[in-house]
Amino acid sequence: MKARTLPWTPPPSVDVEALPAGKWWDAVRAAPSVGERALKTLSDETGAVIQDKHGPLYWLVQVGSATSWHLRQVRVLTELADEKTYLGVPPVSWTDGHRTHWRVPLTADHYLTDAGKLWEALAEADRAEYGRAPEGRQLCYHCQLPTDEPIPVEVEDGRSDVGKVTYACPPHAPLYTRRRPRTLTSATVAEHEGRPR
Repeated sequence: MKARTLPWTPPPSVDVEALPAGKWWDAVRAAPSVGERALKTLSDETGAVIQDKHGPLYWLVQVGSATSWHLRQVRVLTELADEKTYLGVPPVSWTDGHRTHWRVPLTADHYLTDAGKLWEALAEADRAEYGRAPEGRQLCYHCQLPTDEPIPVEVEDGRSDVGKVTYACPPHAPLYTRRRPRTLTSATVAEHEGRPR
């Protein structure tokens, strides 16, 4: 049996190297909470995944296969018409640790991730983490600017706006406790445990 060779491998280096997206692959960046859920959903169907030292995960996908995506806390890195976008790629041997590393090592069996399967896994993770996406843009509670990626947050402001959801933009959402999407199961469990719903 002949061993398969990869169409691209990182150049030999001793540190993370900035390589251009859109040349060999595009990269899809997901925030840690969304990325972890998607990685678990994809399981063996994932391609290589880079995890940077701050937690976000990056999947390599075929060039041009994810350019129109719109999910909260997900970014597509690709070559733009007027500028290049770069991804920090670690040496192939870096497969663990607190630095940027290959969370799923780059191999002939784990190279590019199928963009359709990645979209489904990330969309499911987005809904699980942030609930249904509201219609249209929402104002961020903190900066009062409209955001296309509203994240539901808990705000203690003394007002009683029953049923009203408060949103924050991705940069300001970490300032608040994230409001978890409600499910029948979580409401039932909360009631059983005597916690406020």
